[in-house]
Amino acid sequence: MKKKAVIVSIKGTKLTNKEKILLSNEQPWGLILFKRNINSLSQIQNLIINIRKYAKDKKFPILIDEEGGKVSRLRDISNHNFDAYFFGSLFKLNKKVSVALYKNYIKNLSNSLKKIGININTIPVLDVLRKNTNSVIGNRSFSENKEIVKKFGKITVKECHANRIISVIKHIPGHGCSNTDSHFKTPKVRLNKKTLDKIDFYPFKSTSAKLAMTAHIIYTKIDSKNVSTFSKKIIYEVIRKKIGFKGILMSDDISMKALKYDLVTNAKKSLAAGCNLVLYCAGNIEDNFKLIKSVPYIDKFTIKKTSEIYKILG
Repeated sequence: MKKKAVIVSIKGTKLTNKEKILLSNEQPWGLILFKRNINSLSQIQNLIINIRKYAKDKKFPILIDEEGGKVSRLRDISNHNFDAYFFGSLFKLNKKVSVALYKNYIKNLSNSLKKIGININTIPVLDVLRKNTNSVIGNRSFSENKEIVKKFGKITVKECHANRIISVIKHIPGHGCSNTDSHFKTPKVRLNKKTLDKIDFYPFKSTSAKLAMTAHIIYTKIDSKNVSTFSKKIIYEVIRKKIGFKGILMSDDISMKALKYDLVTNAKKSLAAGCNLVLYCAGNIEDNFKLIKSVPYIDKFTIKKTSEIYKILG
């Protein structure tokens, strides 16, 4: 399985000639879609058919952030307007009804994604809410109760897989403890490892998820210099060992302002620290080419885990 260790993105609603060359010749691991790529059901279906045609892969990973609520790329063509916090709050009132509704919601959402041609959804958000959690997380989290977050996380992964959609747990090892938006600035969390382990790391443990996305956060008591995406210590000692995550680890978007270097350096630092894939979301074709030329092919571990993903997709 020859694939480069990068998930690319595109600018518009149709593939440009350069984007076709990128997919045909450069073999990215996958591609992520955004609102800018979608204007109607038939258009997005055709775009995805073309992406897979040029990638020469019927199961080519096509990702989307379709969380519901404020993070919905498909709002204009498919209505999934419930956020995670709605279900977490309902759980406190009626556990049985909340779980039944949520399972049905995930089934319907998965069917919509399959109809479009998308096979990976970057849900669930497993960040535990605090009083000072930045609004960038907000209602994207299920709850301020770590047990509720963990429960809905497990349901999400299980139901997505049952419906042949791959899920991505995020933002590992936990973004709820931060009061800063990593899209614009590097968050620093000063909590000790014991507190983080008890609350923030907890929902990510014992997961059957095949993919996880990193948090671009500096946890100063663990690694005072590096965001987790660049931190060997956090990736090996916390994410792999303490949390025990066994799947493919992908970076959050390497064009976010929390990362202070140029794109190629951000990619190289992420992979050197232990990320298996890097995610690039801005869609600039020249940057896509620069990145894909600078990253290696996926390693044996990622090949094996990608095969497991393809089996779930059927």
